[in-house]
Amino acid sequence: MTTHTPTEVLSRVFGYDTFRGDQAQIIDTVVDGGDALVLMPTGGGKSLCYQIPSLVRPGTGIVISPLIALMQDQVDALGALGVRAAFLNSTQSAQERRDVETAYVAGELDLLYLAPERLSAPSTLSLLDRGTIALFAIDEAHCVSSWGHDFRPDYLALAVLGERWPAVPRIALTATATEATRADIVTRLGLGRASTFVSSFDRPNIEYRIVSKDNPRNQLLELLRTEHAGDSGIVYCLSRKSVEETAQFLTRNGIPALAYHAGMDSRTRAEHQSRFLREPGLVITATIAFGMGIDKPDVRFVAHLDLPKSVEGYYQETGRAGRDGNPATAWLAYGLQDVVQQRKMAATSEGDAAHKRRLGQNLDAMLALCETVECRRTQLLAYFGQPGSEACGNCDTCTAPPETWDGTVAAQKFLSAIVRLAQRRQRYGAGHVIDILLGKSNARIESLDHTSLTVFGIGTDLDANQWRGVVRQLLAQRLLTVGDDGYGTLELTEESSTVLRGEREVRLRHEVAAAATRRSRSSQKAKVDDVPLDAAGEALFEQLRAWRGETAREAGLPAYVVFHDATLRQIASTRPTSRDQLAGISGLGAAKLEKYGDALLAITA
Repeated sequence: MTTHTPTEVLSRVFGYDTFRGDQAQIIDTVVDGGDALVLMPTGGGKSLCYQIPSLVRPGTGIVISPLIALMQDQVDALGALGVRAAFLNSTQSAQERRDVETAYVAGELDLLYLAPERLSAPSTLSLLDRGTIALFAIDEAHCVSSWGHDFRPDYLALAVLGERWPAVPRIALTATATEATRADIVTRLGLGRASTFVSSFDRPNIEYRIVSKDNPRNQLLELLRTEHAGDSGIVYCLSRKSVEETAQFLTRNGIPALAYHAGMDSRTRAEHQSRFLREPGLVITATIAFGMGIDKPDVRFVAHLDLPKSVEGYYQETGRAGRDGNPATAWLAYGLQDVVQQRKMAATSEGDAAHKRRLGQNLDAMLALCETVECRRTQLLAYFGQPGSEACGNCDTCTAPPETWDGTVAAQKFLSAIVRLAQRRQRYGAGHVIDILLGKSNARIESLDHTSLTVFGIGTDLDANQWRGVVRQLLAQRLLTVGDDGYGTLELTEESSTVLRGEREVRLRHEVAAAATRRSRSSQKAKVDDVPLDAAGEALFEQLRAWRGETAREAGLPAYVVFHDATLRQIASTRPTSRDQLAGISGLGAAKLEKYGDALLAITA
């Protein structure tokens, strides 16, 4: 491809007039041969930061990506822009791989996508030596860090890039990295001299909502029916069984849904992912195996039916919603059992004490986000080193502020029950202890002579659901912990004694009814830069969408690869009648103008 300046490439290839945020500075750094570490939220335009330098610098940009299942879509999207892109991975035949290798060596590729494990093969290193490398882009760079939420051992081998090709610039990119993860990336990839660019982590169009579990699938169903009818979205579950059962539940209730998890065969996974990317209004239920690198712009909600293990993971997953900048919902249901289960998993996990301590720290931060009475977005941004943000007005704690109460006496009652049982050398889970406090005289309690405990029946001022909230928050505040016997039994911590002695006040939050946090779609914030359309414009927009859908189906592409909604809305607003007028539309580059210009003018003229 003929050499152009970054700004010329942005306009001619991608159809945009200006860069966003730090994009221009990042691109200039890499074009000039420097290394860069880029932290930019999902949907913030990370890919342009390596795609444009690959088109400006001599040679081929080598993109290291863990997303084999998505490489085809990424290459198709670039092909639609007239960019010469290809990939090498295990899904190809030997002849297909040879063709790509030949094109690379001949200098006929602008970008080449590789999985990290491929760089462990000497044959791949030898192949790269035979061509001209413009740059190395290491996508999802947090995978190199054991502090990160998605550690991939194959990423550790990527240090070879700087050692073998010291003159080739490297750019490492991620949407989620705390300071510890960031430092680990720099150390493990040898990026000590790299320029670091940290964009704001804020995604103001996403409304964060966290609710207490109360039949979570029914809660999810209500959310989708009342606020997201006909929308595309992702539902995350902890187990494969839950993924499949949730997909079946939604389908039975009239919401088209597909399952996705690592236990499914690769063909089914690929088919479900392809359908999600291409079909409007489809819901995917998945484990965290799904979603990294998903470019679908119109995901209107991301729901979690189980507590994520870390804030990084939660942020990465919720960031797959609303990439187009329009209103989206990040909804999480969690309860006492989630906390018990995650504490148990952390305590009994394989690994040394440092690893277990790291898991505990990650869970503590996630629980703090769930239980906060302050703005969730403020706390989320502070976690990623962006403190001082004002309350957002677009999360549940802002729109329906939770009330707190002095739960010291309730905490003392529960902790005292644990003490009384421990004096008998007995340990039980939350349900049994709550039954004791409520004075439930069932067969099990009577057989164990727990009716004789001094704490029996002293907790009738709260109901069972309120007690579960108390226990959940005591676990979150580390005033209780889960034993290591594998049964979810509860034990005191060092901090428990300060509560029992009356030296520490325990503030707890009241449970907010689900209905109180519900918001109608009409009350959600509209996108600030959305193009307003009159009735005729809306009709034209729908015509353009119908044309885009048919065009995408014929080409076997997701609709957003043809054009984003924002581009179609601008066309519907300006009603261009010539190619020159079309050329001024944002998101309409030279290749798309040549390919689709006549068809668009036939609709708008």
